[in-house]
This record gives sequence, structure tokens and C-alpha cells, in this order.
Amino acid sequence: MEPGTKVWTYQSTGDDPWILSEVLTRTPDLLTLKFLSGDDTGSTTTRPLVSSTSLNEDGTKMEMGDKKYEGVELANPPLSESEIKEGSDADMISLPHLHEPAILHAVSERYFRGEIYTWTGPVLIAVNPFQRLPLYTREILESYRQEGLLRSQNLLDAQKALGPHVYSVADRSYRQMMSEQRKSQSILISGESGAGKTETTKIVMLYLTTLGSNESDGESGEGGSGKLSIMERVLQSNPILEAFGNAKTLRNDNSSRFGKFIELGFNRAGILQGAKVQTYLLEKVRLGFHASGERNYHIFYQLLRGATEEQHHKYCFHDGITGGLELANFFHYTGQGGAPQLREFTDEEGLKYTLKSMSSMGWSDDKIDNVLSIIAGILHLGQVKFESKLSEGGQEIAQLADEKTVADAAKLLGVDLQKLITALTVRIMVTRGEEIRIDLAPDKAADARDSLAKTIYGAMFLWVVKEVNNSIKWENDKDIRSSAGVLDIFGFESFAINSFEQLCINFTNEALQQQFNKFIFKLEQEEYERESINWAFIEFPDNQDCLDTIQARPKGILPMLDDECKLGQRGSDKNWAQRLNEIYLPERNQTISENTRFSATAIQKAKGIFCVRHFAGNVQYTAETGFLEKNRDEIPLTAKSLFEEDSSDLIKEVYEVQMEQSEEETGKGPAKQKTVSQQFKQQLQSLIEMIETTDPHYIRCLKPNDAAKPKLLTRKRLTEQLRYGGVLEAVRVARMGYPVRLDHAGFFKRYRMLLPSVPEEKLAWSMEDEDPQKLCVKFLDILLEEGAKPLVYENADGTITRANKIRMAQRQPEPMVFAKTDVQLGKTKVFMRKGPHDLLESHRVFHQSASSTLIQSWMKGMQQRRRYLIMADAALDIQRWYRGCMGRARWWRLREAQAGQLLTNNFRMQVVRIKYNRSRAGTISLQAQYRGRATRRLIALTKIQAYRRMYIRKNAFRKLRSASVAIQCCVRRGIAKKEFNELKRSQKDMGKLKEHNEKLKMEMASLKAMLQAQAASDAGKAENKKAIEEKEEEIKKLEIRVSQLERELANEKEFVQKLEKELAAQKENNHRIVQDLQYQKELLAKSPQVSEQARKHSRAQSAGIPAVTEPLAEAVVVGHTITPEALAMHRAEVARLEAQLEEERKMRHAASREIRSLRSALEGKGEYDATASTKFISDTMSEVTESEMDRSDVANLNDIEPEMRCVTTCCFG
Repeated sequence: MEPGTKVWTYQSTGDDPWILSEVLTRTPDLLTLKFLSGDDTGSTTTRPLVSSTSLNEDGTKMEMGDKKYEGVELANPPLSESEIKEGSDADMISLPHLHEPAILHAVSERYFRGEIYTWTGPVLIAVNPFQRLPLYTREILESYRQEGLLRSQNLLDAQKALGPHVYSVADRSYRQMMSEQRKSQSILISGESGAGKTETTKIVMLYLTTLGSNESDGESGEGGSGKLSIMERVLQSNPILEAFGNAKTLRNDNSSRFGKFIELGFNRAGILQGAKVQTYLLEKVRLGFHASGERNYHIFYQLLRGATEEQHHKYCFHDGITGGLELANFFHYTGQGGAPQLREFTDEEGLKYTLKSMSSMGWSDDKIDNVLSIIAGILHLGQVKFESKLSEGGQEIAQLADEKTVADAAKLLGVDLQKLITALTVRIMVTRGEEIRIDLAPDKAADARDSLAKTIYGAMFLWVVKEVNNSIKWENDKDIRSSAGVLDIFGFESFAINSFEQLCINFTNEALQQQFNKFIFKLEQEEYERESINWAFIEFPDNQDCLDTIQARPKGILPMLDDECKLGQRGSDKNWAQRLNEIYLPERNQTISENTRFSATAIQKAKGIFCVRHFAGNVQYTAETGFLEKNRDEIPLTAKSLFEEDSSDLIKEVYEVQMEQSEEETGKGPAKQKTVSQQFKQQLQSLIEMIETTDPHYIRCLKPNDAAKPKLLTRKRLTEQLRYGGVLEAVRVARMGYPVRLDHAGFFKRYRMLLPSVPEEKLAWSMEDEDPQKLCVKFLDILLEEGAKPLVYENADGTITRANKIRMAQRQPEPMVFAKTDVQLGKTKVFMRKGPHDLLESHRVFHQSASSTLIQSWMKGMQQRRRYLIMADAALDIQRWYRGCMGRARWWRLREAQAGQLLTNNFRMQVVRIKYNRSRAGTISLQAQYRGRATRRLIALTKIQAYRRMYIRKNAFRKLRSASVAIQCCVRRGIAKKEFNELKRSQKDMGKLKEHNEKLKMEMASLKAMLQAQAASDAGKAENKKAIEEKEEEIKKLEIRVSQLERELANEKEFVQKLEKELAAQKENNHRIVQDLQYQKELLAKSPQVSEQARKHSRAQSAGIPAVTEPLAEAVVVGHTITPEALAMHRAEVARLEAQLEEERKMRHAASREIRSLRSALEGKGEYDATASTKFISDTMSEVTESEMDRSDVANLNDIEPEMRCVTTCCFG
């Protein structure tokens, strides 16, 4: 492990037990490492060199003479993309370094690439993907079948071999079975719960039955006669066994709670003839209790959730008794864990599948109904509850709480009710031939109930297995030439609390592991013989001491448990644990037995706990978890009486099957009852003997995570399963002799560099035209010869090459000295032990480091030369650039000198210009001051003259305006007087109009009288019409007069409006005159000259010139215009005329209406009443008073006009 070497470092904490690291420094006793992965990436750690008596990480002792750094393993170089495509990591035996971290890393990398199968020598590792992958299609199955056929005939090209697959294992077993030896095969599938053992078993059986199917046989459930073929019947047996033997656990939804060995029988032609199923160790304790989140066996939930309404009534499943709960949660045996649903399929679908499989196997409807009745009876039996009561002797005994439940259970189970009650509440003991009846307490009665249920279900399971065997068995044993068995067995288990079941399971795995070690050693022996190398000194590890600790009589764990069970009531779990400690740990403070397999601390001894060191690690067992009760598994006398007498045919048949199996296992008839451990040991021994007569094949199923999620792998859990599954043990056994194996080409190519000074004439550098084995032997001889010599770096002439100088500067490896027997050259491979391999690797790393340093120095020199040339060219460029810069600088300096002279000239010019501008500005300033003063004087004079001229013109204008206003006032007064006179005349005419109106009224009255007289006589109508026409003409004249009056009124109104406008204009003119006078006063107050003019003006006034002041102007204006009082009088007159005109119009309208009425009367059929008309006119006229006539004025004349026309019409027409 030279500095820079990649290694794996063990970490006892964290989720990743092996961390990729790099060697920083190495001393004989200490190794300094830097982590390259994990949470502590970049940090460093140290590892000491451990002695040969230390333990490996898996708890096993290291071989004598081994020296290694604690928890450090060499890492394999990473694979290239081409190597990954070629499948270089498909078989981990081909890896240079094969150990726990190497296997863990390879399996992890393949898992994340979707490659769940990996070879480890003869063992196939299968990682559960927790998802459906396209790996089991018909096309893939056919491809592996064709490959197996070609391999069996030695026609397969090794370069075109398919990758690892479960089909490969199944095909290999089938081809070996069909070889000349015709030896039976066995496929052993193991792994912890949830690792995929059951699914793998199905896949293997599918492949084997497919190869062994009779293709010419047309009988199938899909066609033909409807009878299922042997292949289909064998495959249909799986759902039945899973329904009665599988349950949901916290780790697996479809966990097999029993082990099974399925033996497939084939004839000479390789055609499947039938099968047999052998089961092991059903977990009957699950029937009475299961943890939260788990379930009982599937068949219970399938029946409760999938049964029809008719079946509910038949099996007494009434929803009314559940109090609203689901049936699966209501029953005691199914509701303890909450009755969760399964993720893969529903219980309703499961029941349909199970019933279909039963029918396909040839079970009648009555048989299926009887089986379901017993299942329902067990559920009702679990509902039986007990109450406490006092016996005659004052003892507490059990009493049934509800007899109906017991009656339903007895009815469904097909047993006598009274005997069932007795079996639940009474225990019978036989002492010296006399039966003693003992009443049970409520808690003991509940235990008896669960024990009876477990007995019935265990017997039922055996009966189901027997029926399955009857359906799939072969008819004649002579037809069977060979067989292929598939073992689905529980893997190694280690929980927080381990009981009797875990001890039996781990005991089974220990026995299988021993058989596996022998098988691996046998394969190793065959390979050594095939390669013709010496192997006599190699020993394989043996775990017989662990098996003896468990099963050897009389001091084995299980035999001592049997002895404790024979003590009856005196035996107990605690006494048994104390006896174990006394046998294996006799000393006071002893904690580990002599064979190191049994151990217990003082605290553990007090708690009844002991540990057993299995091949996969230490397991702690708790004695006081019912070891004795589980081992006895006795059928009470009351239960025997219940089953043997007055029971149904099916329950008798079920009980007989159990008794037959017990008698077969004991071999001595029913006189002696064997314990569970004895029966299990006998079954296990038979299984091992049968496996040893076959060629075994191994599949190890691994569970990548406990959450059952795809694409998730917990490296710590995977490491534990690799240890528990025996994979690392298999690798250790395979590598006990020669752990490193390389083919001749790989060996020579890898290590030829160790002899760089050996010329090619003595030892070729290539294997072309050479015998690989002879060339490797020659290389090994020269290597040992040269390795024994001290390293010499000087040449013959005393010079030292550059490469040797580099080698001298590096840390020198250990001398190449090892026994030649540690490296064996076979026919196709080179086998090496770990010591020589490490020496070769250290020298290879040494030479590689020296060569890489030499290459790096050459490369660095070349880089430096290239950098020098580049820098030389750059220096020339820099010089050219510098010279250019200097020339440009000189040019700039000359230019700056010229620019300085130019700046000096400009500066001087600017000084002179400033002086000139200053003198010019002073001159201009003086001129401006003088001109300004003269201009201001001129402007002042001009203003004075303007004010004077303005004053003269203003006075003249005022005088002219006053004269004009006076003239206008005189003219307007004359016009107003004329208008006023006209208005007076109009007023006089109004009086005449009133008189005329009176006259008209009189005429109207006379006309009405005439009309009345005309109406009296038809002869006078023409005259009336003529009179009417005359009146109408007069009315027209009146209308003309009214229109003239209206025009005069309109003219009067227009004149009033004109007067109002002139009055407004006079007011505005007066206001303006006042403003002018105020301005003159202000001007006189400011200017003395104006004051002088004002004094002159005052003197002129005193001389007789009128002064224009605001009050005087106003008086003049008022004297020559109409006063407001006169204007108001005109307005009042206009209003009065309008009112009179309106009254006249109203009267005219009234007359018009009267004329219309007269005309209507004239044209009508009635006689005209002239007297009444005259009276009407006089009444109407009398209503109009003098005052009203004054108010109505001439306006009523317009209203009279249409009436007059009407009267005229009536008179003359």
C-alpha cells in the first residue's frame, strides 16, 4: 500500500461501513489515510497494523501469519465504459481484489445501472429492485433457453454469453440434470424477509416448468379438454400456499412464514411429470398475535373482505355485531395490527385468485366451502371471551361471556359444542392412568383458545399441502429419472428480541452454510485438479462446532431444551437458561465458552439472555419468550377428544393428516410425541441429505432498503445481508487456497514491468508466438532469481541512469522473496496466495511510480522547453514592443517640446490680448457712461415735452367733449319731449278706443237681437247673413286697429329700451370723467409744473373759463338727459297699455265664441231665441265694469275680431 493507493476503510458508525480512501503515508506500524467519499470527505485517519490473532470484520479469526492494517482493504481500479459494456464486473470472482467492500461496491454500482443480478463464483446475487423490470419477458426467457442449449453442446461463444440472470441458474440446473450423469439438481434460494425469495422461486419454477413442458400436449385450461397441464397445475399451487402460509410483516407485504422445498420430477426425455411440496416450520404463533402494522395470514382477510353477501350469512359474518367497524378490524385474530391493505393487490382480488386456483387444482365446491368454513370458525373462535367466577372451592375459573359466539365457532368447525366448551375451559391431566380435570382461569382459558386455534390452523395447513401434493404429484415413481428441487428457505435473522423461531431459522442456515462450504471446497478442488496444481495443504473453514453447540446431545442447546420440556410443570425458560450457562460457562466470571460459540455477560445471565456466534455474526436470544411452550406444541387431551369424536369429516381428515406426519417423523407410532425441535432437526437432516445427493445451485436475495423504494440502496443494510447470506463466507472459502487468480496473459502483462533490466532476448516483452504457460514459468524463475539479489542502480561504468535515480529517491519495497509454491501456474491461470500477490503489487506500484515519475519529468521537461521557446518568442516580441514604445516616447517628447513653444507663444499672445481688451473695455465704458447720461437727459426732456403737449391736448379734448355732450343732451331732450307728447296723444286715443269698444258691444247686442229675430223667421236669414258679413268687416277693421295699437306699444317699448341704454352710457361716461379728474389731481400733486398749470387753469376759471370737475359734469349731463323718474313713468305707462290690450283681447275671444254659438244655432234645427240672445249679451256686458275696461285697454279688440266675423257669417250666410 504505497502512497497514492486507493483503499477501502471500515467505519463502524454511519450508513456506509466502507469509505473510499487514499493512502497518504505508510510506516511499518501505521497507515495514514484521507477519506475520498462519505460525510468526512477530505479528513484524515490512521490505521494500525494488527496481529495475526485479531478478528476480521465479520468476527472470524485471521489466518496465522496474516498481517494487515486494521479495517483497510485494497480497492479495485474503476472500470472503463468498454469494460462495463463487456460485463467485466458480472462475476466478482474475476476482480483482482475480492473482499467485502469490493463486493459491496460492485453490487451497488450494478444495482444503480439496473443490473440486479451478479455472479460471485457459483452464487447468484439478486438485489430486489422493488419495481417491475423488463427482465422476464418471453423473448428473454427464450434467449436464455437457446444459450443453455448451445452451452450444453459446447457451441457457445464465450464472448456472446448473456449476463447473469436467475434464468441462468435454472437453465444450468436443467442442463446438468439432462446430462449423461442424470444427477438431480437443487436450487437453494435464501434471503431475509422482503428480499424477493418468493418471487425468485416463482421465476425459477416458471423457467423449469417451461423447459419441461410437453409442447405436443394440447390439454390446457385455455383449450382442449379444459384440464390443466402439469406445468399449469404446479404454477397454480403457488397462490394456494401463499394464501395459507404468507402474511404481511413490517418488512414485506407478502412474506412467506414457512419454508418450502418444491421437487419437480422429470422423465428421461426431460418432460415434467409432477411435483411434491415439503414445508418447514410454519409460524403458528402469528395466529394468536401479530404486531401493529402487520397482518395474520392472507386467507383470513381475503375471506372477510372478498366474501359475498350469501357467504357472509353462511359464515355468520353479520355487520351488525361489529359496531360500525370493518370485519377485518373487528375480529381479534385479524384486527390486532390494524388490518392494513396490501400494496400489490387487494384482498378481494386475492380471494378470486385463490378460489380459481383451488378449482383449477380439481377441488370440488363442497371441499372449498368446508375449507372456508374452518377458516371462518377459527375467526369466530378468536372472538370467544371469558369472564371470571368463583368455583365451589373459592378459586377463580373461566366462564364463557357469550355462548352464541362459541356456538357459531362449533358449527363452522364441525365439532361438538359441549366438547369445544370443555376444551376451552378445562384441562385434563392423566396421572397413573387417572384423568384429572382442572378448571382454567380466564387468562389460561384465553391461552387454551389460542393454542386450539393454532393447532387447528397448523393441521389445516398440512392438509392443504397434502391436497396440493395430491393434485400435482407424479403418478408413477418409475417414470421419474431425475428431479430439480427449489428450496425457498428463510434467511439468517437477527432482531432486537430473538426467540425459538429465530434459533431454528439460524440453525437451518448454519447447516446449509456447512453444506455450502463443502460445495465450494469441492468446486475449488475440481478447479485445482482441472488446472493441475497442488492443493493437498488447503483447509476449508468448518462451522461444525456451532452446529454441535446447537444440536449435539446431551449438551446442545436444543437437546437441553427438550430435556427441560420433559420436566412438565417443573420446567421453565429461566431454569433452561441457567442450565445452559452452567454447562457452557462453568467458571464464575466466564463470559465466552471454550469453542467461542456461546457467550453471556453477567447482566445477560440475570435476564436469561445468551448469545450464539453464527457464521454471520453474534445473535442474542432471550430465553423467557416462550421457548418451552413453542417447543412442546402439544395437543391437549380435550382437543384430541374434540377432533376424534363427533366432528365433521373434514376436521377429522385434517387432524389425521397431522397425526400421520407426526408418526412419520417419530417413526415409532403414536405412542411418543416429539417436540418441535426434534421434528425440525429430523426434517433438516432429511433436507441436507437430499441436497447432498444433488448438484446444488445458490441464489442469495438481498434487500437494498427497508422502505421498499426503487433506486434506493442502504450500504450498511446490504453489508449485513452479504454477511448473513454467506456470500462473504463463500468468497473466503473460495479464496482460502489461492485467493488471487489471473489468466496467463493478464499475469504476464501485469508484472513483466518488474524486470525492466532483463533484455528481450532473455525474456520477451510480448506473448506472441510464445507458449503462455512456459513464458510465465520462465518469468517467475527470473523474477525469483532477480528478487533475491540486492537492488543495484549503478551501471558497469559507474553511472546511474535517470530512471534509477528516481527509484533511489523513492521508498524501497520489500525484497521479492517468497516460496515458489505460493504461486502455482495452472493450465490456463496463475494462482497466487495473498503474500506473493501483495509483494508483486508493491513492486508493480514501485516501478509504475518510478516510470510515471520519469514520464512526468520528461513531460515536464518538454513542457518547460516548450514554455522556454514560447517565452523566448515572447521576449522578442516584448523587445520589439519596448523599442517601439521608446521610439514613440522620443517622438512624443519632441512633439511635447514643440507644443510647449506653441503654448508659450499662445500664452504671451493671451497676455497682450487681455491688456488690449481691458483698455478697450475701459474706453467703451466711459463712452457708454457719457452717452447714457446724454441719452437720459434727452429722454427726460422728451418726457417733459410730451407731458406738456399731452396736457394741452387733454384740456382741448375735455372742452370739446363737454360741448359735444351738452349739444347731445339738448337734441335728446327735444326728441324725448316729442316722444312724450306722442305717448300722451296715444293715451287720449285709448279713451276713444274705449268708447268705440262700448259702441261695438252695443252693436253686438243688437246683432244678437237681430239674430234672434232672424231665427224666428226663415225669410229673414239672408238679411241676417248680410248683417253678419257687415259685422265681420267691422271686426276686420277693429283687428287692423288692434294691430296698429300693438305696433305703437312695441315702438314705445323700443323707445324705453333705448332710453335705458343711453342712461347706462351716460353713467359710464360720467365714471370715466371722474377717473380723469382724479388722475389730474394726482399728477398736480406730483409735478410742480403740473401744479403751475393747475394754478393757471384756476386763474383761467376765475377769468370766466369753466373748470371741468366731476360734480359739474354730472350736473350738466343730468340737466340735458331724461331722469330716472321719467323713465320709470314711461315704463309704468307701457305696463298699463299692455294690461288694457290683454283685456280687449279676452273680450274679443268671448265675442268670437258667442258668434260661433249663434252660427251653430243658426245652422241647427232648433229655433233661435232672439230675446234670450239679447238678454245674454246684456248680462255679459253688465259684468264688465268701468274699472275692468280700463285695465283690459285695447288688447280685447283683437279677441273680438273672430267673434265679429262669426256673427257676420251667421247673419249673412
